[in-house]
Amino acid sequence: MRVLSGIQPSGNLHIGNYFGMMKPMIAYQETAELYCFIVNYHAMTSVADGERLSKGTLEAAMDFLALGLDPDKAIFWVQGDVPEVTELTWVLTNVTPVGLLLRTHSYKDKVAQGIAPNHGLLSYPVLMAADILLYQAERVPVGKDQQQHLEITRDIAIKFNGLYGQAFVIPEAEINPDIPTVLGLDGRKMSKSYDNTIEIFSTEETLRRKIAGIVTDSTPVAAPKDPDRCNLFAIISLFLDSEEKAELADRYRRGGLKYSDVKKDLFARIWECFRRAREKRRTLEENPGLIREILKAGARKARDKARPTLDLVRRKVGLVY
Repeated sequence: MRVLSGIQPSGNLHIGNYFGMMKPMIAYQETAELYCFIVNYHAMTSVADGERLSKGTLEAAMDFLALGLDPDKAIFWVQGDVPEVTELTWVLTNVTPVGLLLRTHSYKDKVAQGIAPNHGLLSYPVLMAADILLYQAERVPVGKDQQQHLEITRDIAIKFNGLYGQAFVIPEAEINPDIPTVLGLDGRKMSKSYDNTIEIFSTEETLRRKIAGIVTDSTPVAAPKDPDRCNLFAIISLFLDSEEKAELADRYRRGGLKYSDVKKDLFARIWECFRRAREKRRTLEENPGLIREILKAGARKARDKARPTLDLVRRKVGLVY
């Protein structure tokens, strides 16, 4: 089974990224043919600072490697190092209805937030389709917010195959119901755009400050509390086994629980959970040249996989003469 997913280098990675995408993807390297990449072209829709994008790309790679991604077990590269993806994007653009893109939820949401509606923002799903179809991915783990983009990928592939003959595998979305939506400090989905994140590799001081800032209600200490309506409970549950979660929920309902005690416990669990990864990342930071070598080697492997697909597409559409 060929599994593919990518992550944007648009800022410091947080525990929402880890539990929502990174941890499940890293697990796939033991059971599937894993394609994992850093989507720096996509990040250009939200990052207009070249130095920040360049630095963020390298840091995202270090994060993945520190957290356990093994470049010997997966193909790991940077999107922009495989030029075949931009050529395929142009080909796919010519079979993609404009109306389909205009109906994309993420495009409408971002425009509503005041983001300039440029072509990159509109055609984001076509580039995503090229990312997936270029490697003939069979399964694509996505969150619910990306499900529509995967459906667009399927629509584009089906239309292309119908017009030109079989060229692409039709990918399947994988939405794991066991992976929760990770809530942020304010109770909304954890997102850099909301500035409500808990970073994986923050300093001890920053981590304590972020956790102290988790919004809780004003229920008196002695009163019973509802764990199902508490974003602090939702966050710490990520680090609890089923028995520990049930025990904490019972403490909530009995009353007498201090949110400050839960926050102290959460800090300790996060700090310990990523202890080894922090140590490995410090080692990686000392050798950025090694990171670049790993990414370039991954790009060579990715291009070897991409070329047969693009050669087939070029023949299908008449670019070979």
